[in-house]
Amino acid sequence: MSSQPAIIITSPPSWDIFCNVIDNYGDIGVCWRLARQLAGEYGLSVRLWVDDLASFVRLHPSADAQAALQWCCGVQVCHWSQSFAGVQPATVVIEGFGCQLPASYLQAMETSPPVWINLEYLSAESWVEGCHGLPSPVRAMIRYFYFPGFVPATGGLLLESGLLARRDAFCPDVGAKSRFWHSLGMLAPDPDTMIVSLFCYENGNVPELFEVWAGGTQRMLCLVPEGRVLPQVAAWFGDAAAAAGSRYVRGMLEVQVLPFVSQQQYDQLLWLCDLNFVRGEDSMVRAQWAAKPMLWHIYPQQDMAHWPKLEAFIDRYCALLSHDDAMLVRHLMEAWNRGCGAGPLWQQYMGAWPRLHAHAGQWCSHLCEDGGGSLAANLVDFSRQIMDSAAPNLRGG
Repeated sequence: MSSQPAIIITSPPSWDIFCNVIDNYGDIGVCWRLARQLAGEYGLSVRLWVDDLASFVRLHPSADAQAALQWCCGVQVCHWSQSFAGVQPATVVIEGFGCQLPASYLQAMETSPPVWINLEYLSAESWVEGCHGLPSPVRAMIRYFYFPGFVPATGGLLLESGLLARRDAFCPDVGAKSRFWHSLGMLAPDPDTMIVSLFCYENGNVPELFEVWAGGTQRMLCLVPEGRVLPQVAAWFGDAAAAAGSRYVRGMLEVQVLPFVSQQQYDQLLWLCDLNFVRGEDSMVRAQWAAKPMLWHIYPQQDMAHWPKLEAFIDRYCALLSHDDAMLVRHLMEAWNRGCGAGPLWQQYMGAWPRLHAHAGQWCSHLCEDGGGSLAANLVDFSRQIMDSAAPNLRGG
C-alpha cells in the first residue's frame, strides 16, 4: 500500500457512501444499514448520497423524499442529483456496488485523495477471496475492491452490535409480539399456524405453492410485503386491486398483504416467521440472522449469469446438513429460482422440517463464529490500515 497518495486525516474520519438505487430496495437497504451502523456504533460522520429518495423513504418512513439534505438516525442523507454540487470529499469514500461517482467529486478527490472503496455485491463464490481488498489505480488514485462474504478472507456481513440479543429477547416476549402484530393491523396467529413471509421477485412457483398450502392439512399464514410479486398473489385470488391490508383465505391458506415496513420492523417480521422467502441481498442476509429456514430468490440476470452465484451459496449453506437434507434444500431452492417445480417438493421439505429448523440456528452460529465477521467493523479497520500506511507521507517520510 506504499503507493497510496497522502491522505488528509480528520478526527473522527468522515465517510461518504454513494448509492445508485437500481433494484428498488436492495442497494439502498444495504447502504442505509451500513451508514446507520457506522454513525451509531462507531461515532463516524457519515453522508449517504442517494439518487432515489422515494425508495429510501420506504425504508425510513419519517424521511422527506423532497429534501436535498436531511438528518436521519445520525446520518446526513443527501439527494444525489444529476446536477451534483461541488462538495469536499470525505476521508473515506464508499462507492456502493460499482456506481459511478460524480465527475466533479472525482476531480475534487484528486486534490486530497481519500480512502476509496468500491463495495461489491455479496457472493459466496470462492474467487472473491482472492480479489477482496485488491487495489486498482484510477486517475492517480487507488480504489480498493471490497467483497462482503461468508468466510474470514472476505469483508463479512452486515451485523449490528446486539442484533442477535435483541432477536433472542423478542422471540419469547408475548407482549412484544402482540404489539408487533397489532402494528400490522392483525391479531396474533394461533400457535398451530405455520407463518411464512413471501418477499420475492415474480415467480411461477407462487400459484403451485398456494395450491399445495390451500389444500394441505397445516394451517398456513402467508405474509406478503408490498412488492413485485403482489400482482401474482392477487391474480391467484381473482382480485385486481390487492394492496396493503388485503386479506385472502382459501382452504387452509390465509394470505395477508403487508405495508412496506421499516428495516427494524422487517427484522422482527423475519424473527416471527417459521419460514422466510427472501430476495436479493439485504433481506437474504437478515433472514440468516433470524435463524429460521429460508429460501433465497437471487436477482435474475441474463444468460443465467446468476446461477453460479446461487450454487456457491447453496454449497456453503448446506455444508452442515446431511447429504439427503442438503440435496432436498438444493433441489427446492433451485426449483424456486427456476420458477417451477417447488410445489411437488413441499411435503418432503416439511418431512425434514425439525432438522432444517435446527440447521438454521446452527448456520447462524457458524456465521458468527467462523464467518467473515462484521462488514462495518471490517471496513473501519481496513480504512484505518490504509490511513496508517499513508501516515509517513503526511510526516514527509
